[in-house]
Amino acid sequence: MKKIQFRSCILAFVAIVTVLSFTACNGGSSGTGNAGIIGAGSSFDNPLFSKMFSVYHDSTKIQVNYQSVGSGAGISQLTHKTIDFGASDAPMNETQMKAVQGDVLHIPVTAGAVVISYNLPGFTDSIKLTPGIVADIFLGKIKKWNDPVIAAVNPNVVLPAIDIVVAHRSDGSGTSAIFTSYLSKISPEWNSKVGNGTSVNWPIGLGGKGNEGVSGLVKQTPGGVGYIELAYAIQNHMPYASIQNKAGNFIVPSIESVTAAADIDIPQDGKVLLTNTEAAQGYPISGFSWVLIYKEQNYNNRTQAQATQLVQLINWMIHNGQQFSSKLDYAPLSGAAVATGETILKSATYNGQPILK
Repeated sequence: MKKIQFRSCILAFVAIVTVLSFTACNGGSSGTGNAGIIGAGSSFDNPLFSKMFSVYHDSTKIQVNYQSVGSGAGISQLTHKTIDFGASDAPMNETQMKAVQGDVLHIPVTAGAVVISYNLPGFTDSIKLTPGIVADIFLGKIKKWNDPVIAAVNPNVVLPAIDIVVAHRSDGSGTSAIFTSYLSKISPEWNSKVGNGTSVNWPIGLGGKGNEGVSGLVKQTPGGVGYIELAYAIQNHMPYASIQNKAGNFIVPSIESVTAAADIDIPQDGKVLLTNTEAAQGYPISGFSWVLIYKEQNYNNRTQAQATQLVQLINWMIHNGQQFSSKLDYAPLSGAAVATGETILKSATYNGQPILK
């Protein structure tokens, strides 16, 4: 009996040592060497990031664990310093900036389109929508797909006489920030009643978490309509509308029309919105997305190696990583956006000294 107990104790001790050894090798939010980097935030970015981080791992053996939880959750986790970087499709607002301890850098990493996707069984034509129609659908004022206002801008198609069922994000979302920024610019009623931000009180509709959740709701609901990232719509074979822009042109969301919308001056801090662009061929519901990191990287016992590993990853993303953008229906960063990103990234420090030379 004593021998059995002794053997059990030995096995338990070995198990504990094994667990502790594994934790030591893989623990921490970012670690050194091959332990990896942890990020969280934008689901808008997730298809692109999945490709980028897979390729980066193949060449460096550094694992990047990215959680597609929405921009709001990513900002929250960065604020609490439980991740190495956040990702957001909206710049942090004044309230969010006041909540963090330290300066946060916004590095533009990609640009993309938020599309209006719909589910009309048996309908194979594409739909055109004006700014007013988009606003009135999401305000709940237009309730049927064959409403005369929609029919007037789609004269050569037969629209089904079914109810419109709106889907929107239930979580804090940069995709929502882009979409509600657009609605606030084109609709005084929306601006006064709802406003804009990563999270708003939606007048109507069903809530889904992430681009994945909204895509699922639209696909499962006859008459459904929702706003999602272009890559999600393409990957899920979902139709999406052409939207009339400020110049009066109906624009199909694409790499080219997002690039046209993003052909603007980039401010030094990298924070700029692309919605309701002046560009004649620009898609009007476009937006940059940013990687967010603390300017001073010496916090929470982080090592200089960890800080260097993180900054090198982001530097790769805004340079070599851009080659994967167009293949996944994101707009590659312009030369001006890359230059701005470089300058911002070079301001990141460890003990007050620049990390990226």
